[in-house]
Amino acid sequence: MTVRGLWIISHENGGNLSIRFSRRFSTVEHRAKSLAGSSYVAVPEESTFLQLLLTELGLSDSVDVPPDPRPPLASLLSVSQGLTLLAGLQTFLLGSGSKPDSEGLGSRLAMVPSVLLQVCPLGTPLDVPLPGTPTAPTSVGTQKQPAWKTGLHRGRAVVNVGLIETVRSMQYGNRSRQDLWDVYGTVTCKCEVEGVLPNVTVTLSLPPNGSPLQDILVHPCVTSLDSSILTASSVDNYDGSAFSGPYKFPFSPPLEPFRLCSYTSEVPVPPILGSYQLKEEENQLRVSVTLKLHESIKNSFEFCNAHLPFFNRDQMGVVDMKVSSGQLDVSKEKNLLVWVLGQKFPKSREVTMEGKINFSGPTPGPSDPLCTKLTAYVKLHFKVPDMTLSGCYVDQHSVQVYSSAKPRIVTSRELQSKEYYIWNSTGTAPVSSGQMMM
Repeated sequence: MTVRGLWIISHENGGNLSIRFSRRFSTVEHRAKSLAGSSYVAVPEESTFLQLLLTELGLSDSVDVPPDPRPPLASLLSVSQGLTLLAGLQTFLLGSGSKPDSEGLGSRLAMVPSVLLQVCPLGTPLDVPLPGTPTAPTSVGTQKQPAWKTGLHRGRAVVNVGLIETVRSMQYGNRSRQDLWDVYGTVTCKCEVEGVLPNVTVTLSLPPNGSPLQDILVHPCVTSLDSSILTASSVDNYDGSAFSGPYKFPFSPPLEPFRLCSYTSEVPVPPILGSYQLKEEENQLRVSVTLKLHESIKNSFEFCNAHLPFFNRDQMGVVDMKVSSGQLDVSKEKNLLVWVLGQKFPKSREVTMEGKINFSGPTPGPSDPLCTKLTAYVKLHFKVPDMTLSGCYVDQHSVQVYSSAKPRIVTSRELQSKEYYIWNSTGTAPVSSGQMMM
């Protein structure tokens, strides 16, 4: 449900009706025009609305009754949500009594705009309680609270900035097919700082000789940006002249967590190189897997697992596999091997899996139209805390906050995998559907 207009009206016995507060929501009205088309009916002007209300209440007969019958109130969609909003506003205005004094009512009416920002932002009622006991509005000078900001922060000031880089890879182990990988990063913020429009600046930095960030997109709350930051694109050949930071993002944050920016980055190698070979031997498969952690990658994982699914075969029977590191979990019902590598590779940074699998189970295993015959893959799932492939980081001392209270600054970064595949080199691997860069 959305609200097109809202009026607060007072009526004394024997007196005239008077509008004490009114609000129309232009975004809702624009949507109403688009949806209704030629049957659109505008919200009446205030004077017309008062006359219509008097007629509806039986206090006046000076306005013509609409010729078309109107549907019963109870049959309207979401009417209970609208009535709940009105009842909550009435309780807020009246407080604990049934009839507040004029001074108390005036102070409460002055707070209605900020209350609506919290409970009905942009004309959409939220399922949140209205404040029962109003407090005096905080002085914010001449700043006007924007409609997209549904409230003000109260309490301890904290700014949390998180940087996550995600790596994808398609490795084929075949000279006729080039391995593919790409990296993209996102910076998310949660800013709990006081003020209507506090100013915050977050700076992204790269190590010396780091590859410039590309394809940068920013949140609409970013107030200004160097044009050179937005010109670097992954579709252009890098000539060494692109802007390489530091990347400064000044913004006025919303209350909720949001994505400040995203980017891509070119890195020379994927973090884990692998090879996967399958060989059919009667009713069993000979399996060989090698994984090698690149020397530039921090050997400290939050987790690192390799999944080996087998499709379009009978269920697993005898599984005779050995791993050089970690542990192997077998799910015969799912025809799945899960190689749990843990939090560290061995000192050699290389691990292997060798053995045979017999598919002699009583029922067929899972099917997949893509993975037929020897077309199969290893899918890696891993996360490395306090690291990014590009080297990009947010120094907590570079985060600037212009607010009345000095906030606590918390920054973090991590590397995670997504769609990280190593295909069987003796099978037919599919062509990658997503755009990746070398």
